Amino acid sequence: MKVQRWTPMSKIFTGGTVVAALLLASVPLVFDPDVVQKLTTLLILMLLAVMWNALAGYGGLLSVGQQAFIGIGAYGTVFFADQGVSPYVAMLLATLLAGLISVPISLFALRLRAAQFAIGMWVIAEVISIIVRLDQNLGAGTGISLIQLNQYEPNFRQAYTFWLALAFAVIFLAALFFLLRSPLGASLQAIRDDEDAARSLGVRVVARKRLLFVLAGLGCGAAGVLIAANTLFIEPGSIFSVQWSAYMIFMVLVGGLGTFEGPILGAILLFAIQTTFTQGGPWYLVGLGATAALFALVLPRGLWGTVEERLGLRLLPVGYRVVKTKGEERAA
Repeated sequence: MKVQRWTPMSKIFTGGTVVAALLLASVPLVFDPDVVQKLTTLLILMLLAVMWNALAGYGGLLSVGQQAFIGIGAYGTVFFADQGVSPYVAMLLATLLAGLISVPISLFALRLRAAQFAIGMWVIAEVISIIVRLDQNLGAGTGISLIQLNQYEPNFRQAYTFWLALAFAVIFLAALFFLLRSPLGASLQAIRDDEDAARSLGVRVVARKRLLFVLAGLGCGAAGVLIAANTLFIEPGSIFSVQWSAYMIFMVLVGGLGTFEGPILGAILLFAIQTTFTQGGPWYLVGLGATAALFALVLPRGLWGTVEERLGLRLLPVGYRVVKTKGEERAA
C-alpha cells in the first residue's frame, strides 16, 4: 500500500483552478458593471460558505453568529474611511480588525459546546449590533453610506471591488487548502470527529479551534468589507441579520459539509436561486429552508459529498488516499 495525495484528475483540476482565477481577473475589462457587481456578490457568497464550512465542517463549530464579523468588517470600513484613510486601505484594516476582535471573542465562545456555542455566537452578534445602533457616528439604527467610494468613477469602483473580492477569495481558499493539507488539518478533523479522543492523543483542542475561529472571523470580516463596497450602504438590521448565517448554512448543507468543493458548489446554487427567485418575498426564504431540510434528509452529505461517496471523485488533493497493490482505492 501507499498513501497518495495527487492524482491525474486533481493535478488537472488544480491547474485549471489557477488558470480560472487568472481569467476571472479580466472580467471587469470585458463585462459591464452590472455583471461585475453580480460576480462580486457570487465571490462574497463563496467566501462566506467556505469560512462557515471551515468552522463547522472541519472544526465541528456550528455557529449562527458569524454575521457579527460581517458587520464588524462593514462598519470597520466606514469607521476607518471616516478617519481619512483611503477607502480600499480602510477595507484591509477593517478585515484585520474583524480578525483581531475574534481573538477575545474566542476566549468566551470556545468555552461553549454544541447548541450553546451556536446560540452564544448569535447573542454576541446581537450585542455588537446594539452597540453599533447606539453610535451616532456610525449612523445609529438608520444606516450609513460609504460615501468615500464616490471619489472613484462607478466603473473603476466596481472593478476595484471585484479585484479585491477575487483576491480575498483566492487568499482564504489557499489558506484553508494548505491548512488542511498540513498535519494541523488532520488534527482539526480529529477534533471534529471526537474531541475527547483527540485530546487524549495530545491534540491541543482549544488552540486548534481558536485558529479556525480567527480564520473564519477574518474571512467573514472580509465578506463584510466587500458587502459595504458592493452596496455602498449598510444598516445594522441587515448587516447583522441572522439571515447571513442562514445563507451560509444553506450553502454548506446543500453543497456538502466537510468537503472543500461542496461549499463553492452551494454558493453557485444559492446565487442562481437568488438571481432567479428574489422577487418571491418571504416565500423565497421558506423555499431555501425547505430545500436545506430536504437535502439534510435525502442527501445528508450534500451534492458534492454524495459524489465523493458514490464515485470516489476528489478534484482537489485535500485528503489522503490509500492505494492498495491490486489497484483498489479508498478515501482516508
